[in-house]
Amino acid sequence: MIIKISKDFTDTPGARYRIESDFSGEEFREDMLEPKFLESARNNEKLIVDLDGGYGYPTSFLEEAFGGLARKYSSEKVLRTLEFISNDEPSLIEEIKGYITSAK
Repeated sequence: MIIKISKDFTDTPGARYRIESDFSGEEFREDMLEPKFLESARNNEKLIVDLDGGYGYPTSFLEEAFGGLARKYSSEKVLRTLEFISNDEPSLIEEIKGYITSAK
């Protein structure tokens, strides 16, 4: 299963919470990422998150989406299930993994 954020959600991600902006990290996590994450975990398969094609990712968006998922389901389960593609900005992958592992 694959989520290409720029095509499936938006190419202009917003802030952390829905009340702060459209296309927030909270909206992405709740409406797209979490349902697909749960389906992938249930089927014991990887969920590939493709970060390419967007106009940049606010830190608050990434932390809320991926750190928020780890706070709910554990860092280990999230890292075991998600795989990332970021050819446009490869450093995003380690940044996101840092949000996942430090989520409390």
